[in-house]
Amino acid sequence: MLVMTSCKRDNDNPPEPVGLADKVLTSNLTLPWEILWGPDNQIWVTERGGRISRVNPSTGAITPLLTIGDVSARGEGGLLGMALHPDFSSTPQVFVAYNYNDAGNYREKIVRYNYNSGALSGATTILDNIRGSNNHNGCRLAFGPDKKLYLSTGDAEDQSLPQNAGSLNGKILRIETDGSIPADNPTPGSAIWSIGHRNAQGLVWHNNILYSSEHGPSSDDEVNIIQKGRNYGWPNVHGFCNLSNEQTFCAANNVVEPLQAWTPTIAVCGLDFYNSDRIPQWKNSLLMATLKGSTLYQLELSAAGTSISNTHTFIANKHGRLRDVCVSPEGKVYVCTSNGSNDKIVEIDKTENE
Repeated sequence: MLVMTSCKRDNDNPPEPVGLADKVLTSNLTLPWEILWGPDNQIWVTERGGRISRVNPSTGAITPLLTIGDVSARGEGGLLGMALHPDFSSTPQVFVAYNYNDAGNYREKIVRYNYNSGALSGATTILDNIRGSNNHNGCRLAFGPDKKLYLSTGDAEDQSLPQNAGSLNGKILRIETDGSIPADNPTPGSAIWSIGHRNAQGLVWHNNILYSSEHGPSSDDEVNIIQKGRNYGWPNVHGFCNLSNEQTFCAANNVVEPLQAWTPTIAVCGLDFYNSDRIPQWKNSLLMATLKGSTLYQLELSAAGTSISNTHTFIANKHGRLRDVCVSPEGKVYVCTSNGSNDKIVEIDKTENE
């Protein structure tokens, strides 16, 4: 049984909280990066070694779809983010990000696959030649309400890149499903949507707002609202614009401050939005997986979604490092671990006697 902290709500008649329980759905994964709920009511999974699978949420059975041959899993790199086309029933396309070797250079690319009868085929590279590194590769994918593909890239351990408009690193990017550049991007002909990011590993949309979670160095992990054409400060700003040199940079460079920052860092990772009646105390919240403390965070949002009103924690130090989180349509929550072997998907749900 999970122990819940008290939950202050903005309204006068808060819903009665329900008890929560967690159980291991499967423990036969190795370094999963992405878990997402598919339109086939399966949990789609990427593992850093290159495997894409589907997991049955009732039985935990794993059905491999594809192992990508040119994935290079090095350090924190490998097969990373995944997104399914928003019109999957009519356009069954799967988009993944992964690292690979190119003539001795470590790189990252976005590849589109076609899904048919339980198989992926027709690999098409739609964005390429993003610098990679042992650490700080990003890379999370998310489709917006505009049906454009948004993705995060890390600074590839080079702090000169996030403020460099000529580099795709340290950015949030926005592209069409064929890799072309939308006409209304901030800079014509550029995939860049926002700049100044260190290593964002969570992206989720809700109510036309794009939220990201981003690793800080030894301080200032962040949750941000991503806005078109804005600067998020790295490496000149850590967290809020609260030091004199940061304030000068922020004023001169249109910097957006985070919704919340954590010092010491908690190693923020995957995000999803929760708005189901099944777990009423989690409604209108971001759920965030973290590596340090191996904890799932509930970030309760204001009614407008533009600030965090309360923060609560769950399953701390119980299952190991948590890399990603997803929510089923009926309101069950799933998290995946990142421990290196026998990695799990864990289901969190209300207790059976509720």
